[in-house]
Amino acid sequence: MRAQFVLSEIGVGLRRNLTMTFAVVVSVALSLALFGGALLMREQVSTMKDYWYDKVNVSIYLCGKGDSETVVQCAKGAVTGEQKKEIEGDLKKMDVVETVTYESSDQAYKHYQEEFGDSPMAGNITPDQMPESFRVKLHDPTKYKVVATAFAGRNGVQSVQDQRSILDNLFGLMNGMNVAALFVMALMLVIALMLIVNTVRVSAFSRRRETGIMRLVGASGFYIQMPFIMEAAFAGLIGGVLACVMLLGGRYFLIDGGLALQDKLNLIDFIGWDAVLTKLPLVLAIGLLMPAVAALFALRKYLKV
Repeated sequence: MRAQFVLSEIGVGLRRNLTMTFAVVVSVALSLALFGGALLMREQVSTMKDYWYDKVNVSIYLCGKGDSETVVQCAKGAVTGEQKKEIEGDLKKMDVVETVTYESSDQAYKHYQEEFGDSPMAGNITPDQMPESFRVKLHDPTKYKVVATAFAGRNGVQSVQDQRSILDNLFGLMNGMNVAALFVMALMLVIALMLIVNTVRVSAFSRRRETGIMRLVGASGFYIQMPFIMEAAFAGLIGGVLACVMLLGGRYFLIDGGLALQDKLNLIDFIGWDAVLTKLPLVLAIGLLMPAVAALFALRKYLKV
């Protein structure tokens, strides 16, 4: 009987404040969708870092014949055969180095034509303008400075370049987008909490006569508060479910369906469905508990029991 009464009170409250309940559902859904999206974005960046940092190399560019007049580091002339052997030997002795691959000017020119052959500048580049280099793969890509310190400024070395620096700009942009999403999520969350508090306040005021009668007949404070808390929790749960639907739909549309980024961007290791599914219980739990807790605190102020 008590459970039936509580459920009937929840239905009455939702019908009386239908517009505000709808606003709460939408606000909670959007804020939780942004929250889940931010978590997935962070995991995507982490996955991409693991994928790309494992593939990038440290490039040691060697001085060419025409570099002595234009490059300060090559003032002593082009790299000699003896210097190349010495550099390669020293690289292979280092514990942080996994593999060392030599790339000649002709090979560098061939790779350049394969990647940038359609650009207007490609026709003006000749093989002798491409620098020789050693492509060094490290056991731990974060140990780049060990190689840079050992070979930067060395005779025959033009420069030492860490390819991670190229990717850091991309990851920095993605992290910035993630921070922006978290900021918008926090803003939407504050709006949702304000709507929840206001909805509970209006609901408590509209049913002040019923709650007064319940106090007179000896109903406990928790029993009086329960319908209001359940109303907020129910609206939050619906918002959480909608947020889960948006996350699932976004993952499908962006990666598998509609845009099909997985087929168009083969070089990116996208997160799988398991990453999305593991976030859904957290989204639902927050959607259920956040409005209930907010309603509980709101009732202390607006419902004297």
